[in-house]
Amino acid sequence: MSRRTALPYLPPPPPPAELQSWPDRAARLTDRALALDDLSRRYLGAGRLTLFLVWFALLELGWALFSLVFTAFDDVLVVDPITLFLCLFSAVLGLGALIPGVWMTVRSLRRDQVVRARLVRWAALDRDPAADARLRAPVLSVCWLLLSFAMCAVGLWTSFAVSFNTTRDNGGYPLVAYGMGAGLILWVTGLTGLVKAIGHYRLAVRLNGPRPGARSASSAPPRPE
Repeated sequence: MSRRTALPYLPPPPPPAELQSWPDRAARLTDRALALDDLSRRYLGAGRLTLFLVWFALLELGWALFSLVFTAFDDVLVVDPITLFLCLFSAVLGLGALIPGVWMTVRSLRRDQVVRARLVRWAALDRDPAADARLRAPVLSVCWLLLSFAMCAVGLWTSFAVSFNTTRDNGGYPLVAYGMGAGLILWVTGLTGLVKAIGHYRLAVRLNGPRPGARSASSAPPRPE
């Protein structure tokens, strides 16, 4: 297993078919249900959603602090040394928040890829209506979907509204730079959440749908009287 996918705190992927040693199907379904519940919680759970919002807030805070440096260089002919120093100090603090925020966001996205890959492999192992129904997680899925959609909408509106409504007298280039950056962070973060929510919904629908090629009870030929 590669270092990227070696996450000991996650349920391991199911063994290959030639190495599977469950005593019966009930034992396999039990292990499958436990793995699906754990992986689903780590993928869409309340704790994962909280971290998603924390990294987003860290990115926005870092950009807000860093963008103050644009104020110092908006008119270098009238800026005083104290203002310049404060803006540069704020930029350093902003980078101190932005860099960990970007690193943790990228790390979380890579971790989500590993979790989803294991979730798909465990789901493909068998079918279990009870465990597959729990995988839907309708409340959490809707929360991810609505929150991510709102972030995308607000991000797009912020980017365009600040650009079109800002003039030299009411903020100038510093406000435009801050608004475009804040809107981009909102839009990209919301887009990652949308992709996750929609992908998980499609997986849950496939699991809870009929098997390929299976006939429904209504399409079966009637029994002879």
